[in-house]
Amino acid sequence: MKKAKRNAILGLIAFLLIAVGAAYSVIYGLGNERVGLAKDIPLGLDLQGGVSVTYEIQEENATDEEINATIDKLQRRVDTYSPDAEVYRQGNRRITVEIPVDTSKYDPNEILDALGRPGKLEFLDPTNYQKFAAGETEYEAALTGSDVKNAEGGRIQDQTTGADEYIVSLQFTDEGAQKFSDVTGANVGNQVYIVYDGAVVSAPVVREQISGGSAQIDGMDDFDEASNLASTIKIGALPLTLKELSSQVVGAKLGSDALRTSLIAGAIGLGIIFLIMIIIFRVPGFLASIALTLYTILELFFLNTLHITLTLPGIAGIILSIGMAVDANVIIFTRIKEELGVGKTVKTAVKAGFEKAMSAIIDGNITTIIAGIVLLIMGTGTVKGFARTLILGIVLSMVTALVVTRVLLTIAVNLGITNKKLYGVAKAPKITKYSKGFKFASVFSIIIILTGIAFLFVNKNIGTRGNALNYSLEFSGGTSTAVTFNEPYSLADAEEKVLPVFSEVGIDSSKIQIQIVDNTNQIVFKSNMLDDEQRSSLATALKEKFEITDDKIDTQNISSTISKETQRDAILAVVIASLLMLIYIAFRFSDARFGVSAVLALIHDVLFVFFAYSIMYLSVGGTFIACMLTIVGYSINSSIIIFDRIRENLKIMSVDKDGYDSIVDTSISQTFTRNIYTNLTTFVTILMLYIMGVASLKEFTFTLMVGVVAGTYSSICITGPLWLAMRKGFKKKGDDSTSKKKVAKA
Repeated sequence: MKKAKRNAILGLIAFLLIAVGAAYSVIYGLGNERVGLAKDIPLGLDLQGGVSVTYEIQEENATDEEINATIDKLQRRVDTYSPDAEVYRQGNRRITVEIPVDTSKYDPNEILDALGRPGKLEFLDPTNYQKFAAGETEYEAALTGSDVKNAEGGRIQDQTTGADEYIVSLQFTDEGAQKFSDVTGANVGNQVYIVYDGAVVSAPVVREQISGGSAQIDGMDDFDEASNLASTIKIGALPLTLKELSSQVVGAKLGSDALRTSLIAGAIGLGIIFLIMIIIFRVPGFLASIALTLYTILELFFLNTLHITLTLPGIAGIILSIGMAVDANVIIFTRIKEELGVGKTVKTAVKAGFEKAMSAIIDGNITTIIAGIVLLIMGTGTVKGFARTLILGIVLSMVTALVVTRVLLTIAVNLGITNKKLYGVAKAPKITKYSKGFKFASVFSIIIILTGIAFLFVNKNIGTRGNALNYSLEFSGGTSTAVTFNEPYSLADAEEKVLPVFSEVGIDSSKIQIQIVDNTNQIVFKSNMLDDEQRSSLATALKEKFEITDDKIDTQNISSTISKETQRDAILAVVIASLLMLIYIAFRFSDARFGVSAVLALIHDVLFVFFAYSIMYLSVGGTFIACMLTIVGYSINSSIIIFDRIRENLKIMSVDKDGYDSIVDTSISQTFTRNIYTNLTTFVTILMLYIMGVASLKEFTFTLMVGVVAGTYSSICITGPLWLAMRKGFKKKGDDSTSKKKVAKA
């Protein structure tokens, strides 16, 4: 016993050292590079502000080599604005550029204009260089960037002295080779000037006429200088022609406010969770709160070390994953209370609680990870940020619940904290006949779903709406201009005072849709697609008229081409995630009826959320995808908990004596409090974000709350009874004999 206490004390000390070390790294960072520092977590466009633009490749048969070269050259350009800028390929013919940058220091429209330029690289002979130096706008270049096939920095050894020399090797196209031969032949002994975007980057002396399509520039001081010159020459011209499909400018102040309020909301939500856990589960709840604190610290640490860019939906993903981390603890603690209720000691109950909760926790989290992976693969921009933080959070939640919480509970037991009153003892649950209420629940669900569908037709015939759903620009195409005024404006004020500004700069105000953002001074104006000049003119006019600054104006362009692809990807993502989860559940439970009923239940939850989007005419856009897949991943957790208990009760209850109805009713009754507790804590975290978060997150968090409520309802009233109905209606060979064997074995 003394050894157990000694090990417990040593374990506690080790845990505290790890926790303090993790906290230190998050607050101050480790080493010279400040690894793990929370304030150095890279922020996305919606938090830091910046520019995002998606281009479509105009060449029909662009090769992978040409696309990758274009991405490389664009990346080199955007690196000058931000080290966190990213250029990536989407599909076969799209390239997206994201530049998180302080828009108070850079003009967003100038950045968009610079990105759209192919980059001007020219080779000038002495005569034309003199014209260039004198400021003449017209002069003739001997070669341009399109004549250069490749440029590489390198090192050679002088054959006479043996010293290292640093060079740039050039390769020209067939046409460029002839041009270069001509200019070098005419200028032996003179300089040829290489000019990129108005600046001379090199001026080598021509020693002889150079033909054959290759050349070398020498005289560099070191390899870095040679490499930089080669890079500049390479990015001088984009290999492909790009057309802007969508663009977005986000003000920095809007982002910083969103980050601050979201973090405060998360802290408050976490505090409420701690309070609920301690009240319900006592000592285990207190220890879980400590484990969840470490979980939060580790989340911040890995966001920094893995360089995961944090976005607004990403913050929602973190807060949601905190709620899901609570779920694992609730499952474990509920099991411990049940074991204590049948007379086991605290030590035995703790061990048994973890063992019996293991399968449900693993299955529930893996299904959510499946949804997250689909979202990560098929999502774009901020939706990817949501998926990354959600997946990271789920992995960390399993580690903290199954390892950290278990270690802390073992330490507590070995230190002599073994009074059952400190852990709570579960009473035998009252068995409710949920299976008999399935008919009423089905009717209610059908009414809700049909009402949501009916409102599609209602919306289409309402003059102020005109569309079945309120598609955002991501789905409909056009330009959105979100303006935060210095004072609140009503709809009538916006029509009277703001729309004339649009007309003054040549924008048709008769087709503009106006959306007032509740409890803020922000108004969103949706119009036809605006070009860079129109956006710039509008921003200038709004700033002058209403005395607002750049960071109060947020514009976004999305074409109808990208909108159709987004709609297709949204539907495809939900279908793929559902099928993968169906396969996983069917495999894990050795019964396809479990998988089918689980997927039908989660489709039920998705349709409940769709009901909210339909009757309230909420904006259907990128966050709609994130919301739907979150519901798909999260709501299935509760179904798996019930299925896990049904699977267990099939082994210990007599089918002949009790019947499948009784097994299902008993399983739901036994897991009822767990469903309520875990969904309550998740709901609280999202509610805090809804109350305190910025306007851009309100619809997202509201629909998530609808999804949590729908998931709670379906897991109790739909999932189990639906499996029961399928068991009775679709019997498979060996159902009864298998059950008898299990009973006999038990």
